Amino acid sequence: MLKEKIQALAESIHEEVTGLRRHLHQHPELSFAEYQTSAFIKSQLDALGIDWTPMADTGVVALIKGDKPSDSVTALRADMDALPIIEANDVPYKSKNEGVMHACGHDVHTSSLLGVAKILQNLKPEFGGTVKLIFQPAEEKLPGGASIMIKEGVLENPKPQAIIGQHVMPLIDAGKIGIRSGKYMASTDEIYVTVKGKGGHGAQPQQNIDPVVITSHIIIALQQVVSRIADPKLPTVLSFGKVIANGATNVIPNEVYLEGTFRTMDEAWRAEAHVKMKKMAEGIAESMSGSCDFNIVKGYPFLVNEEKLTARVRAFAVEYLGAENVLDLDIWMAAEDFAYYSQAADACFYRLGTRNESRGIVSSVHTPTFDIEETALKTSVGLMAYAALRQMGN
Repeated sequence: MLKEKIQALAESIHEEVTGLRRHLHQHPELSFAEYQTSAFIKSQLDALGIDWTPMADTGVVALIKGDKPSDSVTALRADMDALPIIEANDVPYKSKNEGVMHACGHDVHTSSLLGVAKILQNLKPEFGGTVKLIFQPAEEKLPGGASIMIKEGVLENPKPQAIIGQHVMPLIDAGKIGIRSGKYMASTDEIYVTVKGKGGHGAQPQQNIDPVVITSHIIIALQQVVSRIADPKLPTVLSFGKVIANGATNVIPNEVYLEGTFRTMDEAWRAEAHVKMKKMAEGIAESMSGSCDFNIVKGYPFLVNEEKLTARVRAFAVEYLGAENVLDLDIWMAAEDFAYYSQAADACFYRLGTRNESRGIVSSVHTPTFDIEETALKTSVGLMAYAALRQMGN
């Protein structure tokens, strides 16, 4: 049976895939600069006899066509970039690039897709259809590598009927996956604000226009966008993580600088909220004799898992892993540029469990101590290969 063959292959190549993951972990590269990573992927595909095409500078796209007749096409995506984080793990495969770390598991995604390629190449005589392998750069940085690859035609020639992606999740035990149908992850926008006033001595506020007080009013008032303007049934988040008022105990500065994020799951409301936030902030500043430069950098759209495809992938996961190892997830207000694919094609994005409490592997992504339970690589490689072939009717 297909399941047993793939499980055996995933087991047989586990040590090799672990080695690939550790190599990538030791040599992380930042968004749009994944040149060594790209070369490594190409060399691995060459060794497997798989043709590849460069895309989006450092991206790589490859096709594996089964020997049986079928026009079905399924795409599988892995991201490649790392984060500007100093790794704190004391492991043999610790990052060798100081200040750069695979703290979001993209080394897992890339090594897993290379493992999938090895399995599919081995099974070519036994399946029909074409699997498109997408090794994508720059998930972590706007405008997102996915948007660039789509513009360059990654979803054409051949056009996939479905695209499937996975992402590590340290909240889920290794050996399990999590999945959700419909809206799953939020859109994300970056907010940059400069509030301008007139600085001076803190003991003479009547001679100044205090941008610190104006900024305080703006921060509090903008939360009404979430609590009083947004539909309560629609997930919406507004957070400010950077506030710089470079004065002193007795010095009122001329301006205050803010950075924040806005996230939601509806494009019409997203656009409306942008207008309301800008108008509200500028109005408050003006009413207090100051001014406000309110700039929104539009980021990734919300991610939606197409219901029919996701139901099939969930069923395939139950077949492959057992029902007890397939968890239902809630919405997640983080963002992912896989969302671009989900807006352009039928897509399914699920979570790969990587947790092992007994070994202390519990740290969140984007932290200096993030790591994975490497037995999860068997799950990631095997399930993705199985889901792709089953999706194409094998």
